[in-house]
Amino acid sequence: MSRTVAVVGGGYGGAAVAKALESEADVVLIDPRDAFVNAAASLRALTRPDWAANMFFPFETLLTEGRLVRDRAVSVDPGGVALASGGRVDADYIVLATGSSYAYPAKPGSDSIDEALDDLRRTHKELRQAGRVLILGAGPVGLELAGEIKNVWPGKHVTIADPAAELLPGFQPEVVDDLRGQLDARGIDLRLGTGLTAPPSTGAGQAGAFTVTTTGGDEIAADIWFRAFGVSTNSDYLADGRLTARDAQGRVPVTEFLNVKGHEHVYAVGDITDVAEAKMAGYAMQHAEVVAKNILGQLNGAPPAASYQPLPYPMIMLPLGPDGGVAQLPSPDGPFVAPPAMVAEYKGADLFTGRFIGQFGPTA
Repeated sequence: MSRTVAVVGGGYGGAAVAKALESEADVVLIDPRDAFVNAAASLRALTRPDWAANMFFPFETLLTEGRLVRDRAVSVDPGGVALASGGRVDADYIVLATGSSYAYPAKPGSDSIDEALDDLRRTHKELRQAGRVLILGAGPVGLELAGEIKNVWPGKHVTIADPAAELLPGFQPEVVDDLRGQLDARGIDLRLGTGLTAPPSTGAGQAGAFTVTTTGGDEIAADIWFRAFGVSTNSDYLADGRLTARDAQGRVPVTEFLNVKGHEHVYAVGDITDVAEAKMAGYAMQHAEVVAKNILGQLNGAPPAASYQPLPYPMIMLPLGPDGGVAQLPSPDGPFVAPPAMVAEYKGADLFTGRFIGQFGPTA
């Protein structure tokens, strides 16, 4: 008798779980989009529209045996998922994998490949005509966006502003120093400890000259700006409490086996979990491996045995365009600081496109 696994959300974790289990169970992937989105590639997609389709992996080719339901979850209980359309997916196992939201262009604003590509082309035209770019937020997204812009248009003036006093807090000093050096070499103007007294007068991603005043009393003039801060957990569909309580950030409590606490047939992966680590695609994919193993074991009559232990230190692989960047990676001796050439080889060159083609099939 085939068991049904409902996977809510087709991002990095959800798509990997669905792909891993589709030949072992009746997998139903619930997602309003028509494709898996490799969001790591979105900033290059903005600066190089000819390349942009590489960030989308259509679910119809990704799932060869599983079934896609293009809909949104509005409630989950231990026996299944209620949908916005009024339908319901009953399931023996449920995996919560709805991730988090982030400002465009780091994540597309549309659910369809064609509309998302149209958005990127439109914003690319705005960016192309802007000589001065202001990026608000000096986290990985803001830094990567600056690197991609400078790679395509070395002559543009790029300023990154952030109220935070530190660059990549918690990372090894060598990583931070190397990053600062690479930003300087590209002529990127990094302003830490710098907030704005009021937001820019133009909309994000829209060309038009403006001047903002910083909290320190300086002025920054630019022709376009992008927001690179403010992440929110996508878990509103759990607000009714029928499945679980959530923490103040909207995250779900999980066990070491990544079960939602109190439910041995319900799991969560990625940004929606309360695992104490940064919310990153790499971790979501590791969660997916653990959950796929545990559900596979349960399908064969065994209890969950694979557990997940977060690293005691942060890791990152942060490209600055296709040929630079910094990385702090796990090793038996503690954090390993990788050289820019390794960052370029493993991620910067294609932003994991080749890896996902191997796992999920062709891009759009």
